[in-house]
Amino acid sequence: MLIIPMTNSLEENSSLALPQLSREDPLCVSKDVDWKETAEAHVFMADMTGLNKKEVKVEIEEGGVLQISAERSIQREENNGDAMHRVECATGRFSRSFTLPANARMDYLKAFIDNGVLTITVSKDNFNLLHAVFN
Repeated sequence: MLIIPMTNSLEENSSLALPQLSREDPLCVSKDVDWKETAEAHVFMADMTGLNKKEVKVEIEEGGVLQISAERSIQREENNGDAMHRVECATGRFSRSFTLPANARMDYLKAFIDNGVLTITVSKDNFNLLHAVFN
């Protein structure tokens, strides 16, 4: 019997080749983010289950872009002769960006994590929105 190995149409040297990742590689994990607008603010709610506030970063970048990022890593210490047999907890990086509208006050942002949900509140300045519409 002749066995012919199957080849991928995308060669390893091709710029279109996809990287081969293992469970040990840090992956970009997906997080769901909801954005609602109230009369007073823009409110973002992101699922950050298992992350603490030291692992989450919230910034407003130039151009009024809200940047939410986080990185989760698991300490793989083997103390007292204990050994990990299997690690399935997700590790990796997360990053999401949102362009804020003209009525968002870039100077006032409140963020907190409660029960695994990151809530970010960006106050609105209705005067700036009216000014942007009429100019």
